[in-house]
Amino acid sequence: MTDSNDAARGPKHESNTVVLDAKGLRALAHPVRVQLVGLLRKFGPSTATRLAERLGVNSGTASYHLRQLGDAGFVGEDTERGNARERWWRAVHQSTWFSDRELAEQEPEAALAYLQSVAAVYTLRTQRALGEIQTMPERWRGTFDMSDWALRLTPEEAVDLRQELYALLARYRVDGPDTVAEAPEGAERVSLITQILPELDVPGPDAPDGTTGTASAPPRARRRGMETS
Repeated sequence: MTDSNDAARGPKHESNTVVLDAKGLRALAHPVRVQLVGLLRKFGPSTATRLAERLGVNSGTASYHLRQLGDAGFVGEDTERGNARERWWRAVHQSTWFSDRELAEQEPEAALAYLQSVAAVYTLRTQRALGEIQTMPERWRGTFDMSDWALRLTPEEAVDLRQELYALLARYRVDGPDTVAEAPEGAERVSLITQILPELDVPGPDAPDGTTGTASAPPRARRRGMETS
C-alpha cells in the first residue's frame, strides 16, 4: 500500500502473492485473463486448448492472452509437462494483491477494468455454485450462504471491520497446492467472497427528502485478495 498506515493494517503478503504494479494492472484489465489466471491457480498447469474449452473461447484467443500474462509475469511455461506439440502453462503466484491508491489514480481506466473483471468472475462463480447446489452432497448444501448486511459506519469503522475480517480468516486453512495434503479428511475447497461497498448515494440524517446526504466520490483504495476461478 502506498499509504504507510494502510500498509501496516493490511494482511501479510506471502511469497506466493503478487502485488500489482502498473504493468500487472494493465495486463489483468481483461476478464479472460483474470479467468485464465484463476483457472491455473485452482486446477494447476494446463494447456491453452483445455483452458479455452473451460472458458468457451477458441484456443487462439486463450493462447494470445496466456502470452500476455506470461510477459507480465503472472504465468509461466511448465517445461516438465510441455512437448513439441503442446505448451503447458502454470500460475506463478497463488493470489493477487491490489491496494495502491496512487496506482489506482494514475491508471483509473485499467483499475476500473480490472475490478470489473474481478466482479464478473465473482458473479460467474456464484452462478456456477447455484447451478450445482442441488447435486452437492447433503452436508455441503447446508454450508451455502448468500447474505448482505446494511451497516452505517464511518470510514474508520469500515477499515476496522475489514481488518477484523482478515483476522478471522487467518484462523482458517488457506487452499493451495501445499495445503491439500495437510487438510483433514472431508475438507473441500470453499470460496469466501468479501465485499465492503460504500453506498454514498443514501440520504444522511440531515438531508432533505430526495437528496443525498453526502457527495458521491470514486473509491480511493481498492483491495483484492485471493484470486481464483
